[in-house]
Amino acid sequence: MTSADIVVVLNPKAGRYRANRHHDTLQNLLEQVSRRAGLSWRVVHTTRPGQATELARQAAEAGASIVVAAGGDGTCGEVANGIVGTSARLGVLPLGTGNDFARCAGISENLQIAVETLFTGKARRIDLGSAGGRYFINIAGCGMDAAVAKRVNQGFRFLQGTAAYVAALFQTLATFKPVRMCINTDGQEQRIDAFLCTVANTQSYGGGMRIAPFAQIDDGLLDVCIVKAVSKLEFVRVFPRVYSGTHITHPCFLMHTARKIYVESDPPVPILVDGDVVGTTPVEFSIHPHAIEVILPAK
Repeated sequence: MTSADIVVVLNPKAGRYRANRHHDTLQNLLEQVSRRAGLSWRVVHTTRPGQATELARQAAEAGASIVVAAGGDGTCGEVANGIVGTSARLGVLPLGTGNDFARCAGISENLQIAVETLFTGKARRIDLGSAGGRYFINIAGCGMDAAVAKRVNQGFRFLQGTAAYVAALFQTLATFKPVRMCINTDGQEQRIDAFLCTVANTQSYGGGMRIAPFAQIDDGLLDVCIVKAVSKLEFVRVFPRVYSGTHITHPCFLMHTARKIYVESDPPVPILVDGDVVGTTPVEFSIHPHAIEVILPAK
């Protein structure tokens, strides 16, 4: 890969091909802003799942100072996996469905502002989580939320963002049953019938669901949210509160912080990592404090 100061890894399928539709606009913005800054840049495209990690690693090894994830939370996670352990910094252009990491980090969804942030922002060290050997930048977990993400990824032709997640949630809820989970958080074990166990580095996923409203990206901890088994009617009644973060006062939500979480379940349930479904339980989640640098708005 030819060396450039800034390499943008673009996932053209992100956001129901929103990223692809903005390709020419992105090129023009990069040309304008980089000319003022005197920096070189190039855009590379992914053609298959997981390729963003490979492209990001190649860019970092070729000397790029900033490797940019142009896509959604999945693309951010993949690029983070590619640059961890290198000197490259992560940039983010939120062109995906949910864009929850960008939202939590204060990165604008306005493409022009986001591009300018790559050149004018400040670097900040943040934590990464890991699940089953893969790093995550936003949120991981297992159970119903992973089943919902799988349904979203299979596609809602006319829905995007929050609407797609809500539609997928209610479709999944119709058939999903709570499972018996054994959850160990920093040595404290509990066995519980649960819908899901979410492990968060940031506050929200699913297009603004503030599942872990007190999570911080640089505190060296993962925020754990366990949703205990309740009737589906009660789940539907309480669910809207997740958008304000007030769900945590309901007794079916158990909140913890931990550095290491191990989950087993019977039966096995799917695992969610930054919006992608990657295998089934059992799984171990861990925190990696200050693992990478991210370019964030200066103010």
